[in-house]
Amino acid sequence: MDLFEHEARDLFARHGVPVPPGEVTTTAAGAHAAAVDIGGPVVVKAQVKTGGRGKAGGVKLAATPAEARAAAEAILGMDIKGHTVHKVLVTAASKIADEYYFSFLLDRANRTWLAMASAEGGMDIEEVAATRPEALVRQPIRDMDLGRAADIAVAAGLPAEAADVIVKLWDVFVAEDCTLVEVNPLVRTESGEIIALDGKVTLDGNASFRHANRPFGAAAADPLERAAHDKGLNYVKLTGDVGVIGNGAGLVMSTLDVVAQAGGPGPANFLDIGGGASAQVMADGLEIVLGDPGVKSVFVNVFGGITACDAVADGILRALGMLGDRATKPLVVRLDGNNVKRGRQILVEAGHPLVTMVETMDDAARTAARLAAQGA
Repeated sequence: MDLFEHEARDLFARHGVPVPPGEVTTTAAGAHAAAVDIGGPVVVKAQVKTGGRGKAGGVKLAATPAEARAAAEAILGMDIKGHTVHKVLVTAASKIADEYYFSFLLDRANRTWLAMASAEGGMDIEEVAATRPEALVRQPIRDMDLGRAADIAVAAGLPAEAADVIVKLWDVFVAEDCTLVEVNPLVRTESGEIIALDGKVTLDGNASFRHANRPFGAAAADPLERAAHDKGLNYVKLTGDVGVIGNGAGLVMSTLDVVAQAGGPGPANFLDIGGGASAQVMADGLEIVLGDPGVKSVFVNVFGGITACDAVADGILRALGMLGDRATKPLVVRLDGNNVKRGRQILVEAGHPLVTMVETMDDAARTAARLAAQGA
């Protein structure tokens, strides 16, 4: 599970990682009050689980509380790569002397943890890795102490003072069961302090049972993700305009690929309804996907196995009946597998105005992309 920046910041503070004072708020008035509390210039930052906030105008410097209010008014409600901004983090502005990059992550390919550091922080690390790979230090990690942290800092061109912060970031990584802890930028201020100005944290969901009292999680997720979680569905919001529903993670991943290749903004979500496709499960899935205002069409891609295609077809029609006026977007349906001929026949004979039957994945993806474009 990816955390919002303010949640990552709270984890950092809990483990002694230096962070600037700040407050999170959902209103412009709250941003004004936060700026008053902090005193001096502040930075107002959109809280969304995606990158590119600065380029999209989601990060603004404010010299006064009035400017902080105006910045929050401009940022709240903004769409950043398909993510609507519902809250902002207001933090004290720092006088930056130097910017660095640092992260710990799970290196699945080599079955180890990896430390990555660079003296070229404050920019996309992918760009650094691509254009100046020698500027990015990568070191496998099994444990961490001040000596090892100092070695990494020296190798990457970070100041010696960063070693203590590196050890504390390792504490976050291990104690909180993370698969990623990233700070970009990690800065040295003009007064010599080392501060984590931004934070990105991904938690290992398999370890969530050890952290039942965390103040974030499914209950604090994107509203659609939260609703899907409550219904027992595997849903992840993406940035396109074609909703995707499938049965089985592998099939859904393949569907995302063909939708992305079909042109247009691409898939709007990942939604795996699992092995069953009953009317209720299909209705729950359609309700979640259609609840995203960015969705212009829906691609239902089901392979009949344990649940035969005729039962899936019945489920789709019953789901549309259950949703009633809430079902307004065109559905492109591709069925294959067990009892597929009967399943297709059921949908064709029903002649539902929202349903288009297409036999192949590629054609279905192209049809869904075309219908989405028409509804834009």
